[in-house]
Amino acid sequence: MATQAFMVIKEKDAFILSRPADNGFAVVELFTSEGCSSCPPADALVARVQKESAGKPVYILAYHVDYWDRLGWKDAFSEAAYSARQRQYARWIKGAEVYTPQAIVNGRKEFVGSQEGTLRNTLKADLAETAKTELQLSDLKAAGGKFTVKYQAKGAMDNSSLVVALVEKNAPSKVMKGENAGRTLAHVQIVRKLQTAALANHNSGLVSVPLPDGFSADAYEVIAFVQNTTDGNINGAAKAEF
Repeated sequence: MATQAFMVIKEKDAFILSRPADNGFAVVELFTSEGCSSCPPADALVARVQKESAGKPVYILAYHVDYWDRLGWKDAFSEAAYSARQRQYARWIKGAEVYTPQAIVNGRKEFVGSQEGTLRNTLKADLAETAKTELQLSDLKAAGGKFTVKYQAKGAMDNSSLVVALVEKNAPSKVMKGENAGRTLAHVQIVRKLQTAALANHNSGLVSVPLPDGFSADAYEVIAFVQNTTDGNINGAAKAEF
């Protein structure tokens, strides 16, 4: 059962991974929180999907929102920017509300994040569609407290932005207070940094993003996607490994 968020107030240097424009893809964004007792089943679902989708163009990002932090337990992975992103989706998607756990696929369909049938059906449908934008990432490097990655977005439409996420692949967390007190939660695909850059007429370039404390290259990956800033639709995606 969803819990309504009633207190909402955001040598591999030559690595290249492309998402061909003639294939479908699915960007799954899960808005979750360690303070929400309804969220662990959604976290477990995306973990299963992540494992089953290895090698497929399914990109999972888990955003830990911060509006639960004032209700007894501060989620160490939470950021105000992720709550703000969720509120933006409520403006983009007609009829959408802000709650946890909430899943949004390719920026256009939202539903309760623990609804396995809905998620699997949505993935099947989106993987059968044709991507509108071909996104390429290359020359991913981490040094000097930041990572840089080159991008090229072929076929990006007007009013598009490049969204770049640094994702921690997995991490456990012992919750001491709040609705999940006493539980050790297993998280996957945790968004640790998020940066957006307007593409405008610059469909290629270099993005630089700060690294979090304790960064280890083998524990992270980069997921990027091209999003229409008018309606929120995601038109292409890719990922890169360090």
